[in-house]
Amino acid sequence: MTASRLLLSLALLPLALLSRGHLLADTLEREQALKLPDVLISANRQVEARNDSSAANTVFTRDDIDRLQPSSITDLLQRVPGVQVAQSGGRGSLPGIYIRGTSSAQTLVLVDGQRIGSSTSGDSNLQHLNIEQIERVEVLRGSRSVIYGSDAIGGVIQIFTRRGAEQGLQARLHLGTGSQRSWERSLGLSGGDRQTRFNLGASLDETAGGNRTHESYASDRDNDAYRNQSLSLSLSHAFNDDWEAGLNLLDNRGKSEFDNPFGRFDSNTFQSLPQQPYSEFAVSSFSSYLDGRLNDAWKSRLELGHSENREKTFDKLSDQRSLFNTYRDSLNWQNDLALDERNSLILGGDWYQDRVNSSTAFAEDSRWNRAAFIQHRFQAERFATELGLRRDQNQQFGGQNSWSGTFTLPLTPDNDLLLTYSEGFRAPTFNDLYYPNENGFINSNPDLKPETSKSYELQWRSQLSDSSRLETSLYRTDLKDAIVFASNGPQNVSSARINGIESTLKQELFGWQSNLGLAIIDPRDRDTGHTLARRARRTLSLDLDRQFDRLGLGASWQAVSSSYDDPTNQQRLGGYALLGLRGSWALNHEVRLELKLDNLLDKSYSRVLYSHDGAQYGYREEGRAWMFGVTWTPEL
Repeated sequence: MTASRLLLSLALLPLALLSRGHLLADTLEREQALKLPDVLISANRQVEARNDSSAANTVFTRDDIDRLQPSSITDLLQRVPGVQVAQSGGRGSLPGIYIRGTSSAQTLVLVDGQRIGSSTSGDSNLQHLNIEQIERVEVLRGSRSVIYGSDAIGGVIQIFTRRGAEQGLQARLHLGTGSQRSWERSLGLSGGDRQTRFNLGASLDETAGGNRTHESYASDRDNDAYRNQSLSLSLSHAFNDDWEAGLNLLDNRGKSEFDNPFGRFDSNTFQSLPQQPYSEFAVSSFSSYLDGRLNDAWKSRLELGHSENREKTFDKLSDQRSLFNTYRDSLNWQNDLALDERNSLILGGDWYQDRVNSSTAFAEDSRWNRAAFIQHRFQAERFATELGLRRDQNQQFGGQNSWSGTFTLPLTPDNDLLLTYSEGFRAPTFNDLYYPNENGFINSNPDLKPETSKSYELQWRSQLSDSSRLETSLYRTDLKDAIVFASNGPQNVSSARINGIESTLKQELFGWQSNLGLAIIDPRDRDTGHTLARRARRTLSLDLDRQFDRLGLGASWQAVSSSYDDPTNQQRLGGYALLGLRGSWALNHEVRLELKLDNLLDKSYSRVLYSHDGAQYGYREEGRAWMFGVTWTPEL
């Protein structure tokens, strides 16, 4: 069956099921659910209780963000068990995101349902999304390719832009200053009534930065500045109790200076020359939707989106320039059906098209992907099942099927066991497939196949008491046809096996709220037995917070074991532990003061290595840092 026929079949199937439908359970509106900690949206693109989802997940609401005072989304993600972040320097530098030992390209990143990753490099550029414009972050650990298709092998990170107040007008102003001549400025206005809600926000962050490299060219001994301008808009309108439409916009753009310790390659002299590079970036997404209840048994949602990932790179010491712009248009249609009291169904279709505009002449500069998916859920008295299938049809590599299944066994009212099998895949990027061959090097391979995965997971979820909850996952992921670069270009030759266990414990004791996350992984190349690069075997994070009337106090501790920077395990990265403190003081119900100290013990550490003159060095991460801020939310 072709993908187009499958899409047509799924489109017509709800009509055949209408006569069997029963009343759907009352669910929260999505806009309201975004502000609640115990619901989840990303797992099945619908609002559901976190404990009802088959996905291991972590949720950060806006209240969590305000309490934790993270400087960026990557700072927030380091608190998630099983998630590791490896940045090549300070603020604004490119991060590697590793969920359960998988690579950055094997993690899907969404903003309000839209893919934002670059289709040339596969990077999501999360470092450029301003935290002040974010309402909520959901992290799914484990493959979700049945729902989302390509790139969701390791998991899914979905970011929701700031949302408006339900009643009246609410203004906000935030000013902050900190180390390395850093400044934060943001303002916003939100409001709404029973039918219409909106939010409009703008931010400007700047920092003089620091020198990210140790030993390199003299031109690299400067501080690397960073500037980020951000704008967000959300608007929703309910026409009646059954139909709602809305749009969301997020635009981040600015300038990022960085060090290149390898220098600039001169093709005329075949020498490496000094360089002072910087980039002008823009990461933006736009989404619009129509959400409706067609009858008591059928809800439908149609989403139309567009995202852009643009970057111009310059060199202050030469006339060297490069341009890499990627654009993506997308359309998604999902139908949620209640067949009866025990059976429910998700039916949907996806389409998106990627385009490239670059100073580098790619052999192909566009491709499309279309897909259809179906997922059935059965809820019995003593167990539940979930079974899903997706078919992707891609203009370049043809078809790909993905399966998933979950069996849930409630042991007691407070203890659940979940056994899950899931498949995933990652489509090769434009760089993998079409990057031109230059200077005698083979840089691409148009015959590449998608990377694929099979994952097995056992979850235990326990409500130990009214104030204590434990969630533990034991998993194995097998990767096949992983793309590696060889002398004859990229090839599907690598395979990997990742075993792991992760656990979260949320506890309230004597007024203190604690969140403990622990992860132990064994990620290995199956051909060589070596540990996969930049994956630490053990990570631990702990957040402690307490509110004393107007005074809020908190502390964070993060510990990361050693890892290797290279596939042959010759270049070792040392482990590290970081301690941070934070506090807030409400002068009144409108004005709040905030102060945080990161890396309190001034630990020197690196997450990525580089070579210079035959020696190994680590990119500098920021030492002890502070930030003081004032937030004003006047009544209007």
